[in-house]
Amino acid sequence: MGEKPLRGETTHGNQTPQMIDQTAFYVAAIPAVLIAGISKGGFGGGIGVMSVPLMVLVIPPTLAAAIMLPILCFMDLFSLWIYRGKQNSSYLRIMIPAAIVGIVIGALGFRFLDDGLIRLLVGCIALWFTASVVIKALRPPPTNRAVGSGVGRGLAWSGVAGFTSFMAHAGGPPVQVYLLRENLDKTTYQATTVVFFTAVNYIKVIPYGMLGQFQAESLAVSVTLLPLALVGILLGAWLHNRVNDRLFFRICYVFLFFTGLKLVGDGLASF
Repeated sequence: MGEKPLRGETTHGNQTPQMIDQTAFYVAAIPAVLIAGISKGGFGGGIGVMSVPLMVLVIPPTLAAAIMLPILCFMDLFSLWIYRGKQNSSYLRIMIPAAIVGIVIGALGFRFLDDGLIRLLVGCIALWFTASVVIKALRPPPTNRAVGSGVGRGLAWSGVAGFTSFMAHAGGPPVQVYLLRENLDKTTYQATTVVFFTAVNYIKVIPYGMLGQFQAESLAVSVTLLPLALVGILLGAWLHNRVNDRLFFRICYVFLFFTGLKLVGDGLASF
């Protein structure tokens, strides 16, 4: 790619192509990809929602999403191997079909929905959930839920996750709203989210291709960033095996809260 700046063209509206400074891009993209890898490797996908917002600081949202999707698909393969056979398939039978519906809705409305509104929606979900965690921490712990006891809630939040994942790879908060209340141990929780987002990301490849999101230049950038993705996954897996359950979920909540603040701020600033 040499010293040529990245060229990004949004698909929302009739904006002209934007020239992107490579130095600024990689300053944002390197931590974004590392964070996504750490999230997929050991932290349930929640902190990965920060990746696209970091890139959006310097490139258009549609270009950021197009660059990240091949990287996410690459990371998914390694995450599947690390957590193979440890997922709870009963939840996945609820979540994946609902997510497909959300992806279809996202694809149909992709050219008409405002990026800022999507950021605001996801940020509000994240903040609402972390607030509910604090409130519930002051109450007696809930009794264990039987799988299937929250099917309606699982369908609803998984559908939202499919939609927000399609628009901005931001499916983590809705999934956390659902699964973090299901009293799964941290490894089962992590493995279930890994399988879910692997399915979601590979399904998204089809409509992304149909919408012309993949261009030669963006794919070249994705390939350049792949080594960082692997480093992030291995680091996340290493941290996962060294953090106890309580601290693990507290880390998820903290990252989710600050991510929510970031997304809400970005969303409001766009109006």
